Amino acid sequence: MIILGLILAIVGFVFGITILWTIGLVLLVIGVILWILGAAGHAVGGRAHYY
Repeated sequence: MIILGLILAIVGFVFGITILWTIGLVLLVIGVILWILGAAGHAVGGRAHYY
């Protein structure tokens, strides 16, 4: 999710497509939050890992 968000944000920024930029940043933030929760040992959605 982090990689997809990063790719979409870069493509949206380079080509000036605002919706891709926004979706990319949202996915990036959600991915980082889930990664931090998983690394801290919290179960995300009832699972130890969200992937």
